[in-house]
Amino acid sequence: MNRNISLNGYGLSNKMLIGMGVSLVAVGGAGYLVYRHLHRDLMPVKWRRVGTLQRVNVFPVKSCAPLEHDSQQEYDCDVLGIGIGNVRDRKFMLVNDNNEMITARAYPHMVLIQPKAVANGLVFSAPGMPDLELDFKHLESPSKDVHTSVWGVAIDVMLCGSRFDKWFSEFILKKDSGVKLVYYPYPGPVRATNPRLKHMPYIKQDDSGTLNDATSYMLMNLASIDDLNTRLKTPVDALQFRGNFELKMDVDQPYSEDHWQWIRIGNDAIFRIVAPCTRCILPNINVKTAERNVDGEPLKTLRSYRLFDYPSPALGIHLGLRQAGNVKVNDVIYVEDK
Repeated sequence: MNRNISLNGYGLSNKMLIGMGVSLVAVGGAGYLVYRHLHRDLMPVKWRRVGTLQRVNVFPVKSCAPLEHDSQQEYDCDVLGIGIGNVRDRKFMLVNDNNEMITARAYPHMVLIQPKAVANGLVFSAPGMPDLELDFKHLESPSKDVHTSVWGVAIDVMLCGSRFDKWFSEFILKKDSGVKLVYYPYPGPVRATNPRLKHMPYIKQDDSGTLNDATSYMLMNLASIDDLNTRLKTPVDALQFRGNFELKMDVDQPYSEDHWQWIRIGNDAIFRIVAPCTRCILPNINVKTAERNVDGEPLKTLRSYRLFDYPSPALGIHLGLRQAGNVKVNDVIYVEDK
C-alpha cells in the first residue's frame, strides 16, 4: 500500500476528505446566511398588548413643528413614512445657498414654523409672518433639482419656488434670501442607509424614508420620558424628542422598548425595531418657546445614564415598516409575545 494515501472505506484520501469538509462548511454557512436573511423579518404569530397610541406626530418640514394634533384623524403608514394623503412626514427640508441642510440645531426658532394640512397642500404660519399656502399641484410640474445630503448621505431634491424661499429666509435669517425650501419627489425610498446604522442587523435601505435623519418612523415610550423627567429640574415635553408615535403604556415600564423587536399598532401596521434613537442637541430646545436650555438639558442628564456603547445617549426607537396600515390615536399597541 502507498503510505502517502490513507484509504478509507470509500477510497478517499485525507486531503480529499478535508477539502470536502471545508466545502460543506462553506455551503452550510452560505445557507445559514440566506436563511437568516429570508427569516429576519418573519413576523410574529403571537402579540402582547402593552398600551395605546396617545399621540401621532407628522412633521411635514424637517425641524419645524408637527401638524396640529387631531385625535380623530386617521394616518396612513407606507414605506415613505406616516402621513395624510400627500402630506408625508419630512417630505420638505430647508437648505442654505450652498445646498446644505439646515435644522433647528442651528436655528431653534424653526420649531415655531407651524404647518397645517389643507385640501391641496399645506399652509405655513410663524410668529410675525403672513400665512403662506403651498399647493401640491404646483409641485408636480418639472422643477430644478438640488444636490444635497442628509447627514452625509447624498440625495437629490427639488426646489419649491422663490416665494417659499423668501418667506422662510425672512423668518429664519431675517433676510430676503439665504434659505430654500426643497421637497422629496420620489414615490419610494432612494436614499442609502445612514452609515451609523449599517451594522444594525434588521435595517433595510427602504427604511430610510424621505428626508428623515435615520429611518422613516420613530416611537417614544412616554413612561421613559416620565422617568427622565424625575431626574430633571425642569420637565421636558415629549414633543422635544420628535417621535412619530407616543406610546402610553398600560403599566408604566420605562425603557422596556430597549428589549422589543416587533411592534404592531392597531390591526394592520407592523414595524420592525431596527435601531435605538441616539440623541443630539435638538431635544434641548423648548418646543413652545424655541429657547435652548442653558444647562444643556435633557441631553446632559441622558448622557449620565443612557450612553451605553454609543457616542450619544439613546432614547426612543427607530422603526422600519414591514406591513402597511392605518393608525389613529387610542389604537392598541402590541409587541411580540414570545
